[in-house]
Amino acid sequence: MRMKLIGAACALVLGSVSTAAMAEAYVDYTPQKGHWTINAIEVDPNHVDDYLTGLKSSQVTAFEVLKKRGLIDDYKFLVRKGYMKGAPTVLIMTHVPSDGLDDPDQARDQMIDKEIYAAFSKEKGEAMVKGYEKYRTFIDNGDWKAIDMKK
Repeated sequence: MRMKLIGAACALVLGSVSTAAMAEAYVDYTPQKGHWTINAIEVDPNHVDDYLTGLKSSQVTAFEVLKKRGLIDDYKFLVRKGYMKGAPTVLIMTHVPSDGLDDPDQARDQMIDKEIYAAFSKEKGEAMVKGYEKYRTFIDNGDWKAIDMKK
């Protein structure tokens, strides 16, 4: 009898936990359009300023072209306060307003490449990357969907 009571109690607890954990899209939360692409990079703490200076001339140039063309509508750089080995120091974030914009379009993509390379040469970019490799490590790169939680 005691084992049956324990079993029933466990079943009740598990049932209530799984019910409470089941959220419904558009009832409990609403997925937002588009997504954030987030690159997490560990940068040697003695070179964060160097890295940010390089990103200002290389990435900002490219992001402004992408923004002008409507492929992104926002971008951000976040820097971690403090340092922990193996953890991201810098986050590079771009917001793509519609998932469909990730679909390949040869004419558009080649035109954007030309526009970016006109403002910041491919050779200059490759030289900067070689310099970065001395003090940066990519930790993660992923697309993140923002959600709006219902109140």
